Amino acid sequence: MSGVDSVFVLNTGSSSVKYRVVDAVSGAVAASGVLDRIGEPGSGIADHRTAIARVLHELDGIQIDAVGHRIVHGGDRYVSATVIDEEVERGIEALAPLAPLHNPPGLLGIRAARAALPELPQVAVFDTAFHASMPIAARTYAIDAELAAAHGIRRYGFHGTSYRIVSQRTAEFLGRPLEELRMIVLHLGNGASAAAISGGRSIDTSMGMTPLAGLVMGTRSGDLDPAVLLYLQRNAGLGVDQLDELLNRRSGLFGLAGRSDMREITTAAARGEETASLALEVYLHRVRHYIGAYTAELGGLDALVFTAGVGENSAVVRQNAVEGLGFLGIEVEGASNLLPGSASRCISPPSARVPVLVIPTDEELQIARETATVLGGQDLRKDLRQDLRH
Repeated sequence: MSGVDSVFVLNTGSSSVKYRVVDAVSGAVAASGVLDRIGEPGSGIADHRTAIARVLHELDGIQIDAVGHRIVHGGDRYVSATVIDEEVERGIEALAPLAPLHNPPGLLGIRAARAALPELPQVAVFDTAFHASMPIAARTYAIDAELAAAHGIRRYGFHGTSYRIVSQRTAEFLGRPLEELRMIVLHLGNGASAAAISGGRSIDTSMGMTPLAGLVMGTRSGDLDPAVLLYLQRNAGLGVDQLDELLNRRSGLFGLAGRSDMREITTAAARGEETASLALEVYLHRVRHYIGAYTAELGGLDALVFTAGVGENSAVVRQNAVEGLGFLGIEVEGASNLLPGSASRCISPPSARVPVLVIPTDEELQIARETATVLGGQDLRKDLRQDLRH
């Protein structure tokens, strides 16, 4: 992979830096950690440059060949992992209106890392890039076309780095070529989405122009009639900032049951708490809706995959998410589903037509691999720009 093995992976938030030094070939982790409360009083970490300097001090003596950055939104401009230069920095900054909570901190991380490690190549890996292969009908909103084009309004999708590695691992687990598989992957964490993947390419996904659409999430609403916002603006006097706060931080499981952690929700539902039971059922209803819709879009299904924090760890969610889907060949075997474990595994009975799998995600490893690959001169998304024109 071009002599790039050890990659320093950075996931930079507004007040945090998550990092891992990982071997892009073997997956071996040399170091990892999190610095948070950046810029907050008493934290001792004034800004992102200070945070990166502290991390690098902790990594003294560890080989680093390149830096890979997780960037949430690449818009139409960045449809593959991209080597960072000043022009790319400006491009990421220009896309900030599409991801105001994510791209600006990611850019801070890039600038801090480039200042601290000017001799190393640095690569941006975009969450949206995997979904750039979506057909035009799946990514187009039915609003005024000129207005949409002028403001970049379309479905972009997110969690793409996770979907890429999970779809590859699914093919490996099944011992089948990725190119022949139709799968639905459910990335269920505090943020949650679903993707329909055919031949390793995204054909649809539940998140939209922003990470707000689709499934019910920890604090985000997911799908919502847009007229609800107009109604609340006119009749409840809510302004734009209040609506943003409502949809992103006071909705989802938290809005329905006052808690956003699925472990707390399932525990409370099991003891008969009505608000938690309703929240869980709304959550599961939305998941089943997308499973059915995406099975139709794919024209059949070769695997249903659960991943991320909830998907990998909640037997209750997995069991109930497929309830009533036996007519699609989808079912979960109780004992297998209940077995704990962190490895890839099948939780459907041998007789099931569709394997139901738990496949752990590893976004940091995928970022490291894409970083090494793009620095090796390989095109990660061959012919993708041509696809986008059709």
